Amino acid sequence: RDSQEANIKFLSGWNQWKRTSHKSWRKILDEAKEVFSYLELWRHDIHSIEGKFGTGIQSYFSFLRFLVLLNFVIFILMFSFVTLPSVISKYGIFNSSFAKIPASRIEPHCTVYSPSGNKGLVYFYAYLKDLLTGTGFLEVTSLFYGYYTIDAAWISMFRYNLPLAYLLTTFAYLGLSLLWIIKRSVEGFKQNLVHAEDQFQSYCNKVFAGWDFCITDLSAARLKHRSLQYELKTDLEEERLKQKIADRTMKDKLRIYSLRLFLNIIVLAVLSGCFYSIYRATVFSQENSSSNGDNIKFEANLLVQYLPSIVITLANFIAPQIFSLLIRLEDYSPAFEIRLTLLRCVFVRLANIGVLLFSLWSQISSCATDKCNACGYNYELYPCWESEVGQEMYKLLIFDFIIILAVTLFVDFPRKLLVTHCSCKLIQWCGLQEFGISDNVLEIIYGQTICWIGTFYSPLLPAIATIKYFIVFYIKKISLIHTRKPSARPIRASSSNFFFLVVLLIGLLLAFVPVGVSIAYIPSSKACGPFRNFNTSWAVVPDTILGFPTDLQKVLYGIASEAFAVPFFMVVCIVMFYFIALAGAHKRVVEQLREQL
Repeated sequence: RDSQEANIKFLSGWNQWKRTSHKSWRKILDEAKEVFSYLELWRHDIHSIEGKFGTGIQSYFSFLRFLVLLNFVIFILMFSFVTLPSVISKYGIFNSSFAKIPASRIEPHCTVYSPSGNKGLVYFYAYLKDLLTGTGFLEVTSLFYGYYTIDAAWISMFRYNLPLAYLLTTFAYLGLSLLWIIKRSVEGFKQNLVHAEDQFQSYCNKVFAGWDFCITDLSAARLKHRSLQYELKTDLEEERLKQKIADRTMKDKLRIYSLRLFLNIIVLAVLSGCFYSIYRATVFSQENSSSNGDNIKFEANLLVQYLPSIVITLANFIAPQIFSLLIRLEDYSPAFEIRLTLLRCVFVRLANIGVLLFSLWSQISSCATDKCNACGYNYELYPCWESEVGQEMYKLLIFDFIIILAVTLFVDFPRKLLVTHCSCKLIQWCGLQEFGISDNVLEIIYGQTICWIGTFYSPLLPAIATIKYFIVFYIKKISLIHTRKPSARPIRASSSNFFFLVVLLIGLLLAFVPVGVSIAYIPSSKACGPFRNFNTSWAVVPDTILGFPTDLQKVLYGIASEAFAVPFFMVVCIVMFYFIALAGAHKRVVEQLREQL
């Protein structure tokens, strides 16, 4: 420092000012960063959980916070570019107006849509049913696709193309989710790479560089102590398992592999049972439910109508419990246990959504008459099929939240009271339920996949998901502290965080499929929504391009042609191979540095 201050005397006035201003700017940025860190959502709660229960459970709550922020940003996107312009133009705010283009070349019977809104005297239970199912008064609100019927909004002198904005905002929220997840995955992959290379280096990092010397508070120091203890427990547990695997005889290997084969057959049987149950429930519901329903058998009809959602929720609840019991017998490491259980549960939960959507789309596209073929979809059962799909996604999201709340209130709390106040040997042997990270992560990934799929059909669904996950954070925190116990086998946060994001990415890629098929393949409803004057939702893009100048049209069509796509693909491949070679060179340098260390 003395040497640098001595050198400053020989610098010019301009350079001295640059150096001083640079130091001042860095100081301002550091202070601002520190202030903003205190504004971070649930900062104190997550640090407290990390110290008491380890970084594995802390990674789950950090993941939950990430989904709250992601859904909030998606809600801001959909509200700003879709909902707000529609509401402003419909109510004439800011001297605005809207335009509806009359349907042309569309059969009149295709444009009939009478939402089942509540009329006259309505009982309280009818409102409750509407809140749970998205029907009635909710069907005609901005929550669902059918509300957005305007073709253009005039705000002052500005013309706002709502169909194009609706489609581009859908692409934007899916693209934003993809980029955000990839960015976080890369950070987790770097940490995972460091921890996965050498166990000895992991010990060295914790012993010599694990302490945070910024800590001055006694309680914060205790939290850090506990966090390091859990990390060391994880390392020791994995070392013990590695030693156990190395000491296995041929007889032990044969026994464990035979046991794993048998348990995987049971897993396949459970998966088959779940899929078949959902299929039968869906078929039964479609054959026996009636949208009107008899007044005498109202409750029974309601149960049949929502039977698929109930069966899906039960399958999502029961199957992970079975997988959690089976995985303990397979003798894997704690990190691999979470990964394998997550993969098994992913097939159950995400395939359940696929079965439901497939059954809905087969019903939507089934046409037996010429009138139906003229519309392109089953207009009698589904006059506004996008809103129907949105209601199914809404129901799944609501039912998922109800199950999370019900399990905490009616399973975890009574079990805690029994274990605490009852001395029965059987109850004491069962003990408290462990806080299973894989089950809880799958719960929120399943809900997030529903939100991604449903946002196209229900633009305000991300707002409901944001509120849901905000409440779920406190439910899970109370459950962890008061009614459950941390896992007896701690896990490392770095590998778990990365794998959570990989599974979330699988859910996002699954969401691309139904949304993409709806946009590009299935004919849009002719009685509701912003795309009622187009054959499909995607048709708004070429229609908009036709309004551009001729030269710009030629450029855009050229970009979309094979003449541009093939060279572009080759350039991307060359760039990709360059980065692969660069990564290989960096890896060799890292290995040399490891040897020197």
